[in-house]
Amino acid sequence: MAGLKYSKQREVIKEYLKSTTEHPTADMVYDNVRKVFPKISLGTVYRNLNLLVEHGEALKLDCGDSSERFDGNTHNHYHFMCKECGCVSDLKIDSLAHIDTLAANGFDGEIHGHVTYFYGICARCK
Repeated sequence: MAGLKYSKQREVIKEYLKSTTEHPTADMVYDNVRKVFPKISLGTVYRNLNLLVEHGEALKLDCGDSSERFDGNTHNHYHFMCKECGCVSDLKIDSLAHIDTLAANGFDGEIHGHVTYFYGICARCK
């Protein structure tokens, strides 16, 4: 990451995020990273997650229940959130980029993108 000093802990956090599709919470990341760095603090994990998000190397998902999840896949994609169990999963759908154009119609500003979450009940809870 440009302008940031290399950190082994941050690299392990980033690699964990890229290795999972679970969309972990900071606590889940902390539990996993402690396997490599037993003395790492939860504060260090939070700081590094936020740095990864700020530098575009991770996504922070607002799940609407005051919890945040993190995603190592920074490519444009969409998420489904189960209202029963709280799981978050990637949706395999075509890009909805055309909604940026729809939103820009009649708007006297610039649309730079969008965030879209889909909610419902997952297959396990159904």
